[in-house]
Amino acid sequence: SPGPRLHDLRHSFAVNTLLRWYRAGEDVERLLPTLSTYLGHSKVRDTYWYLSACPELMQEAASRLETRWGAVS
Repeated sequence: SPGPRLHDLRHSFAVNTLLRWYRAGEDVERLLPTLSTYLGHSKVRDTYWYLSACPELMQEAASRLETRWGAVS
């Protein structure tokens, strides 16, 4: 194996940043445009892919939504 590719490093950085924000209780929706810009994405929606690419991130996002919307239902 030739080792990690640049894309692999970007992916790891994005996922770890998002996980750190979720675990710290940060407002990820507010911070996502910053990460998107840092990664060079022209649209924030391009950064949302990282949420679906990692099961652990999906769980963090789902837990946050359940906490936020669970009180409403």
